[in-house]
Amino acid sequence: MKWNAIGETGVRVTEMGLGTAQFGDLYVSLEQSDVDAIVDAAWTRGIRHFDTAPHYGLGLSERRLGRALRQHDRDDYIVSTKVGRIIEGAGAAARRRWDFSRQGVTGSLTASRRRLGIDRIDIAFVHDPDDHADDAIRHAMPELIRLRDAGDVGAIGVGTKDLRTLLRFVRECEVDVVMVAGRLTLLDHSALSELVPECEARGVAIIGAGIFNSGILAKEAPDLLSHYDYAPPSAAVLERARAMATIASRHGFTLPEAAVAFARRPAPPVVSVAVGADSAEQVARNVALLAPTGDSDGLYTEVLTAIA
Repeated sequence: MKWNAIGETGVRVTEMGLGTAQFGDLYVSLEQSDVDAIVDAAWTRGIRHFDTAPHYGLGLSERRLGRALRQHDRDDYIVSTKVGRIIEGAGAAARRRWDFSRQGVTGSLTASRRRLGIDRIDIAFVHDPDDHADDAIRHAMPELIRLRDAGDVGAIGVGTKDLRTLLRFVRECEVDVVMVAGRLTLLDHSALSELVPECEARGVAIIGAGIFNSGILAKEAPDLLSHYDYAPPSAAVLERARAMATIASRHGFTLPEAAVAFARRPAPPVVSVAVGADSAEQVARNVALLAPTGDSDGLYTEVLTAIA
């Protein structure tokens, strides 16, 4: 598994990371034993970057990930988590509260470290600040910069699917990395027009997330049971996904192989893709997608020209 640097921060990530929204029981309920098996499968195959957030299962993802990683030396892996949502209460009374204040940032990271059972966070992202961008830029980012400069976090950035928000942070803040959710994919490659060139020009790394658009691109033959951006696909989206499967096949790829190859193509600045899994078998399949045998140049060119 190849490692790539996030600018000059000293933080490196593996070319594929494990997204852990599923550890918060997204779509399907898991047990700790399931999470342990998923993390073990990722570790065995070289994945060393694990991405989580308080938002995922009201802290459940962080707690489960932390337990699964305890058998490993802390210096051997990278953890990224997010700020912007404070988890208040516990159990059935737990709830999320938006908070992009300086105190909210430090409190969120302290709580994340406690849930994860680790002494530091390697990458801290501002999470989905779309409707709170002014507040996050004015308050959360200065605090994250302070924490990074003090060595309390390794790298800082922002993660969302909203491209206008990502561009604002890249242009107005000292971010090291952005996590682009669902906008660097076969079905939605809108990040290519402005965000990718802007990040390359400014030396900002990109981690692609949601590269299967919530699952529809993870199937070789997409169907109505798939998810697209966390919802059932429309007829138009399903038609486009099937068209992409045909294009992929023409260039020697399955649709999931093509999805990974396409998302990784703009390198630099893309340094990694974060892919979730709800079983050890899915992890094995996802890592195998890093080594397709198709024509990536031909795929990339045709995807950009075939469907508007």
